[in-house]
Amino acid sequence: MYDYMKALHARFCQEPELQKARAEMERTYREIKAKLVQQDQETLLQLANLENELREEASLTSFIAGFQLGMGIAGEIEPYCFEDEEEKRATERAKMRCPQIKI
Repeated sequence: MYDYMKALHARFCQEPELQKARAEMERTYREIKAKLVQQDQETLLQLANLENELREEASLTSFIAGFQLGMGIAGEIEPYCFEDEEEKRATERAKMRCPQIKI
């Protein structure tokens, strides 16, 4: 089920185009990287990777919650059928007229 939700998420949750913000983030990342020693650069990269994983997981969790909510709402809404409604009313009227007859 988790893989199915991941596939649905990938299909329907398109990331908005944030090219300006991404370019700024990349520029800032390069600037920080240039000022850090090798060990600090690795730590910074680990931090960035963990942040990306956290964002992806939060996005998927949010999508799953919304999907479950939508399915719950859809499950509570019964499709309306005029013929079924008329049959139900006719049955109720018949029961009221002749309570001894079982329908």
